[in-house]
Amino acid sequence: MPKVRNKPAPPSTASYRVGTLDKGLLVLELLEKGTRPLRIQEIAAATGIQRLSVFRLLCTLAERGYVERLQDRKYRATSRRRRSLIGYCAPLTGTAFRVDLAESLRVAALDAGLDLLVIDNDEGDSTASTRNAALLIDAKVDLAILFQPVEWIGHAMADHLLRSSIPFITVEVPLQGGLYFGANNFQAGRLAGQVLARFAAKTWKGRFDEVVLVESSLTSANLAARLAGALVGLRAVLGPVDESRVAHLDGQAHVDSSRDAMAAFLKRTKKGERLLIGCFNDQTAIGVLQAVRAAGREPDVAIVGQNAAEESWAEIRNPRSRFIASIAYFPERYGSRLIELAQSSLNREQVPPAVYTEHRVLDSSNIDRFYGGLA
Repeated sequence: MPKVRNKPAPPSTASYRVGTLDKGLLVLELLEKGTRPLRIQEIAAATGIQRLSVFRLLCTLAERGYVERLQDRKYRATSRRRRSLIGYCAPLTGTAFRVDLAESLRVAALDAGLDLLVIDNDEGDSTASTRNAALLIDAKVDLAILFQPVEWIGHAMADHLLRSSIPFITVEVPLQGGLYFGANNFQAGRLAGQVLARFAAKTWKGRFDEVVLVESSLTSANLAARLAGALVGLRAVLGPVDESRVAHLDGQAHVDSSRDAMAAFLKRTKKGERLLIGCFNDQTAIGVLQAVRAAGREPDVAIVGQNAAEESWAEIRNPRSRFIASIAYFPERYGSRLIELAQSSLNREQVPPAVYTEHRVLDSSNIDRFYGGLA
């Protein structure tokens, strides 16, 4: 029987790479994809190539007409292959927060001269994460922005992007491998707790029966920090609150489920018992308020929401409503901040792992300063 000879493995293409050409293309691609001209030291920092080598490569590229040296000693590509393409994948409807965020991103990308691919990620479609990740990858986006309120969907998409070496920014829900932009949830929660405590001190002389935290089992531990912070803020003003006086309800971040959870809880309490209620978001707070009103218990409660979304403005404006305040995140400002962060990442600048939005308490005394005439 003839001997079977194993065929030698084909040599790796990496063995044929030309080092100087590889470095030159790296510099050229950086300038082509970047959103502004760069100095030699910026190029060196971004590529890891020594400054003297960068200078020589730039001289060669400039002589051949691929790059241009500007008067301020910065360099730019003379002809870009295409504008940078940013992919945005998120649920686009369902709340005012989502609509405002998407619109602000569209405007900011247009102003910055970037192309934006927007993909609606349906939370109810279990196959959407794989399908939409493939759309981003096939489109060869330079960077992706993910806003995925359901945590497992975000992690599934992040895994696809990481394996395809596509950088991404994650909004509101931290995902491994991505830059984070959004709320400082603990800080936002602490503000809410302080509002509830001040209400109790002013209206009930600091006396109350229970703290009710209406949470969501669908979200990450990072988002749950909103309600952990609420307890810290409340205790900072009113002093110790025993855990036996704290009730946790699962409102699942939606109006109907929050209303049902609160209605069931009210049946276990007596009329006249005073409740300080911290809510995961404004949809939760609206559902809670509906249950409280249906039970005729509004004088017994104080409710604070999160997001200060458009759905809550009418209640916040009403000084007689016990939906007394919400913590604003200003999603209409997210777009410009996200595009700035995307540009820095594309330019390979050093960026912090987390960038936070501004938070403010909005109540009947100040909401018109921020959202006057928009309701």
